[in-house]
Amino acid sequence: MNLEWKGVMPAVITQFNENDELDLELFKINIKAQLDAGVHGIVLGGTLGEASTLSTEELRTLIRETVSFVNGKVPVIMNIAEQTTKAAIILAKTAVEDGAKGLMMLPPMRYKASDEEVVEYFKAVADSTLLPIMIYNNPVDYKIEVTLDMFEELIQECPNIQAVKESTRDTTNITRIKNRFGDRLAILCGVDTLALESLLIGADGWVAGLVDAFPQETVAIYELQKAGRIKEALAIYRWFMPLLELDINTKLVQYIKLASVYTNIGSEHVRAPRLILSGQERTEIIKIIEDALALRPILPEYKNLGALV
Repeated sequence: MNLEWKGVMPAVITQFNENDELDLELFKINIKAQLDAGVHGIVLGGTLGEASTLSTEELRTLIRETVSFVNGKVPVIMNIAEQTTKAAIILAKTAVEDGAKGLMMLPPMRYKASDEEVVEYFKAVADSTLLPIMIYNNPVDYKIEVTLDMFEELIQECPNIQAVKESTRDTTNITRIKNRFGDRLAILCGVDTLALESLLIGADGWVAGLVDAFPQETVAIYELQKAGRIKEALAIYRWFMPLLELDINTKLVQYIKLASVYTNIGSEHVRAPRLILSGQERTEIIKIIEDALALRPILPEYKNLGALV
């Protein structure tokens, strides 16, 4: 099974109501905003989706509801972040049953596995499914790096390992991956504050965070740079940067959810132990959001630029 690993793929937030239940109506409002903006895929169950707080049934509900709502317009990708190989394989199986078209996978959680253990973990899950897989490489937050040598072994033995969400925060890694693997391994930037740089030096796409509040601006940057309209993309990116920096904080979920309130496509309800922002921190984040909205750029027509190039 193939999947085009390119473009903007939101790591979507999970919407809760005041009773700590899934808010599927608001969730679909956000998904519609993503589709209307022109995103290229939907990633469920990541850090921004508060996956570690979701029950298996809640995650499956989100997948089924998203697959039905999206109705084939873009692929739906499910994240796997599990402690055991057995649990990861079970999730890969249910992802197929629920209609997901691809998987994003983190290394084993909580246990700092060796390189050999990480490779065997990914191999076992890849061998258990036909779904295409994107490896999420984020040693900054998850303390395990998937090295190029590890990728070499994985892609030789697992044809469905097709992409990497590159979150090492070292943009030179993009060139190293391209030099070593060519187009065999698609690269999607996973750090909002490095997105435009990453795209310009060869990344194929962007698994984005602030897209949950600002989908049009995010997709516009991608499409404009792809069409060679770099100055226009850069102008939007520079305006966006104070907001994008909300993505690289431990409270990124609360920050981005609060931003989505201001753009009317989300709520700030989070699942405990996370708490809604308060006090001076809340005041500071609101100022960043309001300052950005006061200067929000008028976007050029960015859709279907490929037909014009």
